[in-house]
Amino acid sequence: MNRNISNKRKAYIFTFKLLMWLSVAITASLVVFLIGYVMINGIPHITWNLISSKPSYLTDKIGILPDILNTIYIVIATIIIVIPLGVGAAIYLTEYAKNKKLVAIIEYAAETLSGVPSIIYGLVGMLFFCEFMKFETSLIAGALTLVIMNLPTVMRTTQESLKTVPQSYREGAFGLGAGKWRVIRTVVLPGCVDGVITGCILSIGRIVGESAALLFTAGFAHVVNGFFKGLTTSGSTLTVALYVYAKERGEFEVAFAIAAILMILTLIINFTANAVSKSYKKRRKI
Repeated sequence: MNRNISNKRKAYIFTFKLLMWLSVAITASLVVFLIGYVMINGIPHITWNLISSKPSYLTDKIGILPDILNTIYIVIATIIIVIPLGVGAAIYLTEYAKNKKLVAIIEYAAETLSGVPSIIYGLVGMLFFCEFMKFETSLIAGALTLVIMNLPTVMRTTQESLKTVPQSYREGAFGLGAGKWRVIRTVVLPGCVDGVITGCILSIGRIVGESAALLFTAGFAHVVNGFFKGLTTSGSTLTVALYVYAKERGEFEVAFAIAAILMILTLIINFTANAVSKSYKKRRKI
């Protein structure tokens, strides 16, 4: 009887291990296939002329320099706003807020917001920032829309990082006579800075890869502008340009080139996040 139970248990464990490894293999194969397909079709079409010039509709010249600059502008504008808001909100909810019910409601609202489709953010951003706030179709309207999209991610990531700092560290600092803010600034934040930075870097990846929300708020213009003028005018990012060239103009070679650039940027951002996290963990051990 015991032998039969043991055999059933072994078969049960073997079956689930097999299903687990099969799931891993399928997932890894899809990722490798997607990256390989985009790179093979996109990298041969990436040229210096493509990435260093602006398009000319008179000569049918194609260039993505305005799209690259607009992507950089919108990342900078979004990060400047979302990081102080997200990290500040996380610090307040974790370290200062005493009403646990209110904290739970805010956390639930943040989780709900992070699951809202980006197209809905685009529609709300268009109605509020472009129409009501009179920003019209501009990069600043797109950046503010992306702030709302990424705020829950930065806030929740920072919260989870703050919770990993042992309570004994706080109590020891309080015992030495340090104030609340000094404890947070000198003990808590240095102890979880790796998670905060990782969350911010990953939010940059989401900003770079966003398109649906920007279609309604940032626009389609391919014009080279300075940072401040660019924020007040319409402009397409790399993801929006990818949509325009693939869907509207049928330039699939350019679309694959942009896709390869975005894929490379995404890989760099992910590797940077992992490297930063490991670096700070090593420093903490030392």
